[in-house]
Order: sequence, then C-alpha cells, then structure tokens
Amino acid sequence: MCMMIVDVEENDDVLVPPTNFSMVEDGIFRSGLPQPSNFGFLETLNLRSIIYLCPEAYPQENMDFVDAHDIKLFQFGIEGKTESSSTSIPSHTITGALKVLIDVRNHPVLIHCKRGKHRTGCLVGCFRKLQTWCLSSVFEEYQRFAGVKWRATDLRFIETFEVMCLRQCLYSIIYQYQGYGSNKRRLLYQEESIQKPKIKSI
Repeated sequence: MCMMIVDVEENDDVLVPPTNFSMVEDGIFRSGLPQPSNFGFLETLNLRSIIYLCPEAYPQENMDFVDAHDIKLFQFGIEGKTESSSTSIPSHTITGALKVLIDVRNHPVLIHCKRGKHRTGCLVGCFRKLQTWCLSSVFEEYQRFAGVKWRATDLRFIETFEVMCLRQCLYSIIYQYQGYGSNKRRLLYQEESIQKPKIKSI
C-alpha cells in the first residue's frame, strides 16, 4: 500500500471566528465572547460597535482590541441564569440594547454574551419580533444556537416581549423595510431625526 504524505505548512494567518458566530442581518453579527485568537477574524468585519450582554467587566485583551480599532463598546449587563432560576431578563435592558442595535450608524455591530446562546439569543429573538418574524421561526433560530441547553424561560420572554413599547420610545425613528432581492431585508432610518446613542454601559 502506498501512503501519500502531504506536507502542510503552518499558516499564522488562519482566520478563526468566535464560537457560535453568525450573521444576523447585513451589518449585524452574533457570537460568543471573542478570544484573542479571533481578533484577526473580527478585523475583517470592520466593526463600529460591540453590544456586550454580560455584567462582568470586559476582558482587558478585548478592551485593548476595541480601543485599538476605535470600536464603540455598549455594555448591557444581564445576569446569567439557569432554567430553574427565578431571575428574569429585564425588559428595559433588552429595549436599551435594541435601540443601539437598530441604529445603522452603529453598524457593523457584533452582539455577544459569554457563549452566544441565551442572552444573545433573547436579544436577537426580540429583534426578529421587531422585524415581524413569526414566532415559530424566531424560536427555531434561538434553539439552533442554544442547542440542547435551550431554555423555555427564554422562549417565554421572547414571546411576551412587547415591541410596541420600543416603537413608542423611538418615536423619532421611522422604520421601513426595503428588499435587496428575495433573501435580504434590513431596517432603514431617518438619520436627521435620530439622537446619537449615549449609552455606554448599563
């Protein structure tokens, strides 16, 4: 038997995305907490903003990365919880994060928590409701990223989250959907009437 040996050179330029990385919409991405090995990949996204959903201080290596690339960091501290935990996600915190997320001046933007499953999944799920997705599609997307550790409490939160309160808070923003072919839809905004987000950490 003839065995073929392939000599593979080590490539230091391999781009590694963060765990659970995916595109949500054009200019909107989601993932788990990026590690230093992911920074090269993040550079290719040309991020303007990061929405961080954990209460813990941002890791120093990550802070150095966002400072070096002039990326705005918006922190919305949501406590991690288990299925049996009685602690619920604060609706006002998700509303605040959504205000930052839907402002296109913050795009490209990366949403992440620790593993990119539950807290990130809840924010993306509420964003999908704002996009008028049907609940079955919202739940399928959440469960796809959460895997076997999906939580019924998160699905109940998404289902009961009232997007009308967000629309009422953002009375100065006009929501419009514009198609880019059959598969792409994104939110457009009336720039002249939008106040620049001042939230840096909640």
